[in-house]
Amino acid sequence: MSDVSGFLMPAGFRFAAGKAGLKASGRADLAVIVADKPAAAAAMFTANRVTAAPLEVDKRHLAATGGRVRVVAINAGNANCAAGQAGLDAAYRTCKAAAEVFGCEPAEVFPSSTGIIGVPLPAEKLVAAMPSLREELGSESDHFQQVAQAILTTDLVEKTAFARFSVEGREVRIAGVGKGSGMIHPRLVSAAPHATMLMYLLTDAEVEPEVLQGMLEYAVERSFNRISVDGDTSTNDTVLLLASGASGVKIPAGYAPFEEALRAVATSLARQVVADGEGVGHVVELQIEGAASDAEAVKVAKAIAHSPLVKTAWAGCDPNWGRLMAAIGNSGAEIDPLRIDIWFGELRICRDGGRAAELDEAAAHEYLKQAEYSVRIELHQGAGSCRFWTTDLTAEYVRINADYST
Repeated sequence: MSDVSGFLMPAGFRFAAGKAGLKASGRADLAVIVADKPAAAAAMFTANRVTAAPLEVDKRHLAATGGRVRVVAINAGNANCAAGQAGLDAAYRTCKAAAEVFGCEPAEVFPSSTGIIGVPLPAEKLVAAMPSLREELGSESDHFQQVAQAILTTDLVEKTAFARFSVEGREVRIAGVGKGSGMIHPRLVSAAPHATMLMYLLTDAEVEPEVLQGMLEYAVERSFNRISVDGDTSTNDTVLLLASGASGVKIPAGYAPFEEALRAVATSLARQVVADGEGVGHVVELQIEGAASDAEAVKVAKAIAHSPLVKTAWAGCDPNWGRLMAAIGNSGAEIDPLRIDIWFGELRICRDGGRAAELDEAAAHEYLKQAEYSVRIELHQGAGSCRFWTTDLTAEYVRINADYST
């Protein structure tokens, strides 16, 4: 469980969570983030061409308001995806209810859903639960924690992250909250529609929506777009960034301290998602170096992260580096098989495309028993590089997903 006690929330936001009756467990499953005034917004959504109803509504609402949001309404337990027109109707009905309860326009409501796909969303349950959330609104860390708990599905722990910096003696705060455990291979884009990974980033800086969008894209490309648990891109994946402006600190485009703080929060949340992956036994940081370009490095990382043979070897702590070579060759990236070098941590495994003379298989096996470790690959093709976080693939993952809907 994450502990947010002692952290000061970004000013200009309030939070609440409650029970709408969507989760069979009876736990909290509805949460809201309410901005005191319309907040500047930037968002990125799944590249999956099957998208949940809330995402379609979100894009229309952001266009209608010029990138302003007052209320984020999040439900867990039902993805509101593959529900046809009824799904859109449910999303709009939820927005209308939230607008009435929190005193804003329906277009200023940003709905999100996570849970099982293909089951109609009983919007009447969300509508009925909304008024009670208004009575529970608060701006303290424990209210923020309640949101983190309410939006979980198969997650085992809440996911939060924080950063702050000062500009001429005035403090700017950034907070992030999200969920994600399985169906994790975000491909978030800004122009196309991204119920598994939901991320909400909040700041009290004053930033215009178009500037905020560029900063979000910079952060997402280096964090959420660099993780994979199982290679499946969800229908609901969403990252939303809101700026309340309550600190009075105006942030211009390209302002490095803000960009780096935002990226740090996003990277922390991304890595928390991987660490909480369904059935995960090992978290692996892929360090791809010497690629022809950064994009080529990402190609290699994804090919490795999505290989069942590689991931099952990791599950068994098996130093089968030949599977890594096969995945690299299958990536489509520019390579020279005779110039590839591979390390497990500091242990040299492969030299010039072949077994390293100093390879100690027993030591490599012991190294791979760690809960977290790194695999470094040098391609000797250029200056491109990336860091990418992924996991092994275990029998527990299969068990969780074999009976998810039953």
